[in-house]
Amino acid sequence: MSRRVVRQSKFRHIFGQPVKADQMYEDIRVSKLTWDSSFCAVNPKFLAIIVESSGGGAFIVLPLAKTGRVDKNHPTVSGHTAPVLDIDWCPHNDNVIASASDDTTIMVWQIPDYTPVRSITEPIVTLEGHSKRVGIITWHPSARNVLLSAGSDNMIIIWNVGTGEALITLDEMHSDLIYNVCWNYNGSLITTTCKDKKLRVIDPRKQEIVAEKSGAHEGARPIKSIFLSDGKIFTTGFSKMSERQLALWDPSNFEEPIALQEMDTSNGVLLPFYDPDSSIVYLCGKGDSSIRYFEITGEAPYVHYLSTYSSKEPQRGMGFMPKRGLDVSKCEIARFYKLHERKCEPIVMTVPRKSDLFQDDLYPDTPGPEPALEADEWFSGQTADPILVSLRDGYVPVKNRELKVTKKNILDNKPPTGPRRSYSSCDTGFSRVSLEELLEEIKYLRATVESQEKRISSLENLLQEIANGTD
Repeated sequence: MSRRVVRQSKFRHIFGQPVKADQMYEDIRVSKLTWDSSFCAVNPKFLAIIVESSGGGAFIVLPLAKTGRVDKNHPTVSGHTAPVLDIDWCPHNDNVIASASDDTTIMVWQIPDYTPVRSITEPIVTLEGHSKRVGIITWHPSARNVLLSAGSDNMIIIWNVGTGEALITLDEMHSDLIYNVCWNYNGSLITTTCKDKKLRVIDPRKQEIVAEKSGAHEGARPIKSIFLSDGKIFTTGFSKMSERQLALWDPSNFEEPIALQEMDTSNGVLLPFYDPDSSIVYLCGKGDSSIRYFEITGEAPYVHYLSTYSSKEPQRGMGFMPKRGLDVSKCEIARFYKLHERKCEPIVMTVPRKSDLFQDDLYPDTPGPEPALEADEWFSGQTADPILVSLRDGYVPVKNRELKVTKKNILDNKPPTGPRRSYSSCDTGFSRVSLEELLEEIKYLRATVESQEKRISSLENLLQEIANGTD
């Protein structure tokens, strides 16, 4: 790969290092599915990993601090009747995660701050609208409760999770399997790649294709695309000779790529992870044992190779921590969660600095957890950039906020399965859902205490008999 002689950049020396063995997550049966999703999602509170499970699909959620060996009986999140294919944390609520499955449904879950005693099997809401497996889900970057899903029925559906409704359905734009979908910075457009080798830019609210490029990469293997913060599109794919490629495109002129580089001849699909604050793209290939990173700038050759983090073992998937979950005191600019066959290994990327002071140039204000718009405002046509927060004093995750779902036209809907859940109109801070969880927890603890009391009583009797015998 060609490199310029000397190019000034504060990111030329990014140092990647795995954490110590006791800070890894061990004994996790990572999913063996052959699906091109990352199998892992992480936020400042939790790590979620899709795992092998019998009789349906499941994923495991661990508090970030719960490192070391994971108990084989650790509760899972398991409500799907077929394997889970993709998971994504809500950017505006660190306790809410969505899962997409082979069973054609999307489920949205509320994860409690405490570790539950039993597996979580009741989602807050189940979204049904696809006729085939759902392999892609992604939350809107700036509007609350807006979730996008793409399925093998070649459809994209955008949901209002707060009401459980499908509000936009794009069902005639893709003639074949959709490989990936990505929102732009403010969530006004999406970019998609498809098995028909077309790269598309779509305005979902107008339900029209804004720009389209055929044969963005000519190889038969999947293409991935992501929006950069300036509106350009970065893609990874394969050449006719099955060489892996990366390219940079300007959607206003899709004729030729701004930049095109060939990488190697490996057959693993490259998953791109983008940090808009530093304009760095990290490429993690499934089955690779390395992470390559590139800086995107405004001057030729536009995509500048920085370095490669290499390890011995291949990765089955990868999680990427949002910027607000990083340790700014250690100049950490990225953190990956690399999935092995039986464990998850955090990899820390730092830019070494001599000073212990906050580095303003490394940490511009970054998207925070507050949404800029409500779902109704976005669907009605409003657009807003994410609300930014400063990382100067580090980011402290907010406490558990309940996601409330209010179904519209309740008489038109079929009655929900399972226990009926209603929400009190008075704001007591507890919903019926969390109350049921607490009652279940109390019931379990009470049974545990009773069994322990019986055990203590029998041991005391035994002790009394021994004492009487020695007399």
